[in-house]
Amino acid sequence: MTKRKVAVAGASGYTGAELLRLLCRHPAVEVVAVTSETYAGRPVTAALPSLVGFIDLPCEPLDPQRLAAVADIVFLALPHTASAPPAASLLEAGCRVIDLSADFRLRDPGIYERWYRVTHPVPHLLDEAVYGLPELYREAIRQARVVAVPGCYPTGALLGLLPLVRAGRIALDSIIVSAASGASGAGRKLDLPFHFSEANENFKAYAVASHRHTPEMEQELSRLVGHEVVLSFTPHLVPMTRGILSTIYVSLTSPTAGETLHDLFHQSYKGEPFVRVLPLGTFPETKQVWGSNYCDIGVTVDGRTGRAIVITALDNLVKGAAGQAIQAMNLMADLEESLGLTTPPLFP
Repeated sequence: MTKRKVAVAGASGYTGAELLRLLCRHPAVEVVAVTSETYAGRPVTAALPSLVGFIDLPCEPLDPQRLAAVADIVFLALPHTASAPPAASLLEAGCRVIDLSADFRLRDPGIYERWYRVTHPVPHLLDEAVYGLPELYREAIRQARVVAVPGCYPTGALLGLLPLVRAGRIALDSIIVSAASGASGAGRKLDLPFHFSEANENFKAYAVASHRHTPEMEQELSRLVGHEVVLSFTPHLVPMTRGILSTIYVSLTSPTAGETLHDLFHQSYKGEPFVRVLPLGTFPETKQVWGSNYCDIGVTVDGRTGRAIVITALDNLVKGAAGQAIQAMNLMADLEESLGLTTPPLFP
C-alpha cells in the first residue's frame, strides 16, 4: 500500500496531538512534517511526551511552501482566523487541505464576519470548501480540495437532528440544543475559566445565545430544508477532560411513538461506520465514547409535551475534531473510510 504523505500544522495543541496519536497508527499514512510556533526547533515529543517512540520529527515554523513540497494533504489545527491564509497558499501549491478551525465552515463571509468579528481574508474559497460531516456530504468530501471539519458541538447536534429534519417530523422553529463539554474543547491555551480551581466541582453555561457554533447548525439545517432555520443553543462547561453530551428538544408535528422515531434513526444511520443508535430506552454517556470516533445516539418521545428528546455523546477531540478530520482524509484519499479509526472506546 502506497502511503499518503501528510503534515500537521499546529501539532502541539490538543487537536494536533490527537491527530498525531491517530495518524501514527494509520496504516496508509506517513506523517512527514509537523509545525508549532511555540516548539519550533524542538522535537514534537517535547510538546507531546506521549508520542515518544511513535513520531520522531522536529517542530517547524509554519511555512506553506515547505509543507506543500513534502505533503499531499495538510491538516490545519490552527486557531480560528489563522487558518485561511496558509490554506490558500497550500491550495495554490497543489495540496489538499483539511482545516479544523472555523475559517471555512460558514459559506457566507458576512456571517463569518458577524460571529468571528474579522473580515474573511480569502472569501473566494468559501464556495469551494466542503463542510466535512461525512454523514451529510460524503461524496462531496471525496472530491474536495479543501474540507472544513465541523465544530464539535455542531457534530453532535446535527447528527441528532438530521433524521428528524429529513423526515419532516418536527417543527423547525422549536429546536433547542443544550450541550455540555469537557475543558479540552477550549484548547491548550492558558485561560482563567479553565484553571483547575475555577472549573473543578463547577458546572456553568457560557456564551449563552452567542456561541460561534450556532450559525454552523443553522446553516446546515437551512441548506437541508431550503429555507432559514433558527435554533436555540446553550453550551455548558463540565469539569472533565473529554466529551460532549448534547440534549436536543424538538416539538413533533404529529403524535409519534418512541418506537417509530427509534426505527427512523436506526434506518437513517444503518451502515454508518461511526454512528451508533442505542437500543430504545437507552441513552448515551460520554464515558462510553471516550477516545473513539463514535457518536452514540438515544431517542425518546415525551408524550405529555409532544416533544422528541434526542441525546448524543461524542469525544470532542476525536469525532468532534481529529477523528472526523481523518475520516474525511480517508474519503479524499480513496481509502476505506474507517481506516485507522476503529479502535473501541476506552472504558472506564
